[in-house]
Order: sequence, then C-alpha cells, then structure tokens
Amino acid sequence: MKVKRIVSNIPTSNPDDASAFYESIFGLEIVMDHGWIKTFSSGEQMTTQVSVASEGGSGTPVPDLSIEVDDLDAALARVKAESIPIEYGPVSEPWGVRRFYVRDPFGKLINVLQHE
Repeated sequence: MKVKRIVSNIPTSNPDDASAFYESIFGLEIVMDHGWIKTFSSGEQMTTQVSVASEGGSGTPVPDLSIEVDDLDAALARVKAESIPIEYGPVSEPWGVRRFYVRDPFGKLINVLQHE
C-alpha cells in the first residue's frame, strides 16, 4: 500500500471565507467545491509529508500548516497588502529557510517559508 495524498481539513462554518486568503495570498485555485467543503490546489506535484513537533523552531509555537513558496517576498507583499498581521518574522533560520507566520481567517497559524 502507498499513501497517495494527505489533505489538511480546517473546520469552519463558512468555507467561502477561505477564498480571500488562500486564493489571493497564495494563488491557489479551487479544484473542488461542494459548498460545504472547498479544496484549493497549486496544481504542483508534492511529496506526501506529516510532521510532528514539540515547537515550531526558534522557540515559536508549532504552526498548523506550513506553506512553502518560491518567492517569500511576493507572499509577504500580498500579506501586507491585505493588512494581515505578521506574528513572527520574516527571519532567516539557521536550518536554511526564510519564513514568517500569519493566521488564516480561521485562526490557524501558517508558517510561510522559502528554502534559501
């Protein structure tokens, strides 16, 4: 048996609230919409991963999601344009990533990162 995909499900009473954040900040597209659930995708093929952690690194809280981007400055500019508060960073970490933390509309802590 092989695991083909792992999907993160975020509970909300209004899935439409996700669009402004996940589409406009990260450029994700809706690939499934049943009204009660919306699934967003970049269309990229990704490695299936599950991480467990006692902290988020550098003494930060463990983020709910990590989103790796190819241009952290562009993601940061979009976050600032939407006046979304940055909770940590941007910072270059000793393990070779540059990152910042924000919260999505549902309060989930998002680690936005780029490998350096």
